[in-house]
Amino acid sequence: MADSDSNWNLTESDPSVFTELLKTLGVPLIVDDLYSLDPESLQALQPLHALIFLFKWVGGAPTAMQGEYDRDFPGFFAHQVVNNACATIAVLNGIANIPSLKAGPQLSEMLSFTTGMDPQTRGLVITSSDWLREAHNSLSPPSAISLDGLGLPKSSEDAYHFVVYLPTMGSLYELDGLKQFPVRHGAFDESGEGWLKKARETIEARIATYPAGALEFSLLALRDDPLPLLEAQLNQLQATNNHAQAAEIVVKISTENSKRERWAFENSLRRHNHVGLVHALVVALAKAGKLEGTKETAKKAMKERIEARKAKGEDMSDD
Repeated sequence: MADSDSNWNLTESDPSVFTELLKTLGVPLIVDDLYSLDPESLQALQPLHALIFLFKWVGGAPTAMQGEYDRDFPGFFAHQVVNNACATIAVLNGIANIPSLKAGPQLSEMLSFTTGMDPQTRGLVITSSDWLREAHNSLSPPSAISLDGLGLPKSSEDAYHFVVYLPTMGSLYELDGLKQFPVRHGAFDESGEGWLKKARETIEARIATYPAGALEFSLLALRDDPLPLLEAQLNQLQATNNHAQAAEIVVKISTENSKRERWAFENSLRRHNHVGLVHALVVALAKAGKLEGTKETAKKAMKERIEARKAKGEDMSDD
């Protein structure tokens, strides 16, 4: 398994990365950052299909599991059978349980092919897919610099993991590729906030198991792309000469388009290896006689960074 693990790269918990993956899969959804679980923040992103939760993996003694295993879960569930694939597994476990969701031909063929398979076999099929691995890796290229063989001290790295929470069959489910079965967190009331109230309670209870003040979490919202609806609303308002509300919609569309432009720029940077540029800059600084001064400035900045992290009680072994 070690050899195959190296073929899947780590994925950033960033909405632009996940949205680009969904685009590759032919799925007309996007992913947005979610900074709060309060009802207003959740309502602003409706319709919301699932929440992707990133958390720090804590080893040691097992803790009491929230919810209960659903051994007879009839939906789509795949195990994570190689390292670093948890982001894509979480996405697939989420979108494959959305009724009548449109998908590209390759994803549709995969979902059809894996119908009826057990989670372990389904996970093996998914992580053996060349096109899916390439899509996963396209925005997280492997490091071009290796420190192996330099005799540097090694320390254990924090491990992070993605899981997905979503409503299906009237209950909130947690689909974690590292667990044997899907976890059912109970039924939810369809009125009011619906499944999101149950999701908020479940995720907050999970966060509460970590030390007070811990920040090793990230939450992403899997939602409909708002642009088509906004554009339809704008056309309707303009047709009825409702200029005031049309102006509000124009601002929302502009904000969404600006976000997409930022995402596109960030992803373009992720697709390129910048080691050559860094090397050229170092050479240019050396030729100009400014390298030593730059090194001293960098050392000072690093010292300040170390002191700041020490003041917070953070481990500095990786620096």
